[in-house]
Amino acid sequence: MSVIVNSREVRSLTVVDVSGRITLGQGSNAIRAILRELLAAGKKTILLNLTKVRNIDSSGIAELRSGFKAVADAGGSLKLLGLTKRLKEKVLAAGAAHI
Repeated sequence: MSVIVNSREVRSLTVVDVSGRITLGQGSNAIRAILRELLAAGKKTILLNLTKVRNIDSSGIAELRSGFKAVADAGGSLKLLGLTKRLKEKVLAAGAAHI
């Protein structure tokens, strides 16, 4: 299993539950696709729930960066929830502290 992505609405917030691995290929493509889909539907307040993400590589981190920019450019807000210590260290080591 690479990644499973499901979205749900909680009040005016769209929560995207992600589980598995956000890595080159299917994982990073799934993140890109769901964010584009949500923006196209006018959803601009997005929370990525990463509590069940086991691994993220540089491609996944790059996709998160791109997603933050796309959502911000659309006038929205993208937040991360549930980064494990290990995943947070990877994101910081990749120089993506702003996400």
